[in-house]
Order: sequence, then structure tokens, then C-alpha cells
Amino acid sequence: MKNNLKGKKVKKRIVLESFFIFFIIIPPFLFKIPDYIPQEPNAIVSILGTTISNNGFPDVSMFFWFIINKVIPLYLLILWFLSSKDWWYHIILIPITMYSFQLFEVFYMDSDEVDTKNILWILPICMVVIPFVYFIRVKIYDKYVHGIDLDAMDKELKELKERERLRNKE
Repeated sequence: MKNNLKGKKVKKRIVLESFFIFFIIIPPFLFKIPDYIPQEPNAIVSILGTTISNNGFPDVSMFFWFIINKVIPLYLLILWFLSSKDWWYHIILIPITMYSFQLFEVFYMDSDEVDTKNILWILPICMVVIPFVYFIRVKIYDKYVHGIDLDAMDKELKELKERERLRNKE
């Protein structure tokens, strides 16, 4: 029974890791998609029932090139964020946010405004993530480099306060 359960876990892990590997291997092939898109200025492309025009770019191929150059780093960063076990992995949220807003700009702005004002959208995220990561870093640095265990100190302080309280009662 245990071997059967363990075998299912191993199979599930292999499938999940194969899925991640597939999405890590595919970016070089995805970068070639714009080469197969028409480069005429007024061309329209239909993909899975969705009609895509140039969206303010000189041609549809350039529009796809911009999309691909935002989507691929974005999904690789998301995979990295989801699979990272390091203490600093929250800092990856900053480039994820940057690429997300740049992708938003590609779809909803004119081509002459792409990648211009996204720093203002990222600042609030930075103001939350950076202090959070720095706080974690300080706690880890204090504990493992300086040997300061805040929980042990807190416990010792509580014991001292309790002794002081008992002395004052006597």
C-alpha cells in the first residue's frame, strides 16, 4: 500500500517537473513566431478565432515581437517565483510587475507610448516588497551571522519580567 502511494507521488512529481521543463525549453522556439507573421502594414491575423491587428505598430509582426518579448520573460519569472525556495524570492515580484505593466501597455497603449511610464506603476509594489525582503534579510542575518536569536531573547525577557514581578510581590 505504501509503495503504491509512493509510486503515485513519484509519477505526479515527474509529470509536474516535465511540465516545468517543457515551459523552460520552449522560449527559443516562441521567439521565432514573429518571423512567420505577415509584415504588411494593414495585415490582420486570426489565431484561435481571435483577430489581431497591428495595434498601432508598423505591422502585426512587430506587434507580436513586442508581445513575445514581454510574455516570455514574464512567464519564466513566474515559474522562477513559484519554484524558488530561497528567502529572497519575493523580490522577483518586482520584475514580474514590471513585465506585467509593460505587457498591459503593449495591448492598451499606442506604440509610441510603450515602455515609457511604467516605473510609476511599479513604485507602489517596490515600496511594499523591498522593506519586506529587507526585514527578512535582517532577521536571517542577525540569527545566523551575529547569533542573535530574537525568540530566545524574548523568552529570556519574559522570564526576567516574571522574576521581577514575583520579587515585587514578596
